[in-house]
Amino acid sequence: MAKRRGGKLDHDFESRPAGATERPSRALRGQAGRMKGGRGSGRTSTGTVRFWGHHAVEAALKNPERRHIKLWATREGVANLDGELPADFPVEWADVADLARLVARDAPHQGLVLDCKPLEDIFLDEVLSGDPSRPLVILDQVTDPHNVGAILRSAAAFNACAIITQDRHSPPESGTLAKSASGALEIVPWVRVVNLARALDEVSEAGYWRIGLDGEGPITLADALPTGPVALILGAEGEGMRHNIVQHCDALARLPIAAAMESLNVSNAAAISLYAVATRAAEG
Repeated sequence: MAKRRGGKLDHDFESRPAGATERPSRALRGQAGRMKGGRGSGRTSTGTVRFWGHHAVEAALKNPERRHIKLWATREGVANLDGELPADFPVEWADVADLARLVARDAPHQGLVLDCKPLEDIFLDEVLSGDPSRPLVILDQVTDPHNVGAILRSAAAFNACAIITQDRHSPPESGTLAKSASGALEIVPWVRVVNLARALDEVSEAGYWRIGLDGEGPITLADALPTGPVALILGAEGEGMRHNIVQHCDALARLPIAAAMESLNVSNAAAISLYAVATRAAEG
């Protein structure tokens, strides 16, 4: 399974570390059939994304899969990084006021602003061939970058295998999302698919029990959890999962919250659900 693991700040920008395996071109991926059945979005990793804040920038700098373009930083911001930048790394020293002009108003840059390339595509079969004891998180039209970032953070904390979203109805990589993820964007594989229902079919074929989180679910999540691999499916706040996605769930489950509160934020629901899966695994 492809992973985005961090390391020391010792790899070259705009290139892969020595000995790294090159990913196949998009043309070769198409020949391999990965575009069929909703396995891969075909999303091209073009353009530039801008990250800010200590955790988001440090994690991106440590990620050997990430191509870096330029770092704007205060000397204090760089001094607080875990490791040293290569001598030829493109850094432009700036003061706090200069950095504030590079990001959204009141964005907590903490002395670090990084321009880099989006990560390369990861395909569904790459994560389905991994450790089945690690849960999958599947998001149906969750578009708020704060929520997706927070879900990535919880996914990293509770050892999820990946998150899966539909390409057209999910946020792109961004500074806001990376800040909310607090480094998890570089750790947790993020699979974007063309057709989420087809992807759920493949998840089922791989042996995962698909549990849709629904406030009106007939059973609690604790009762719905199986002994085998689990895929948690969460819909957008308010609308919830689409009907077609509900039809692709093996079970619908609710979190047992007090009647005084109608629902939870989707990122909170994801965190609690992942904790329940992790607890069951520890007890089993």
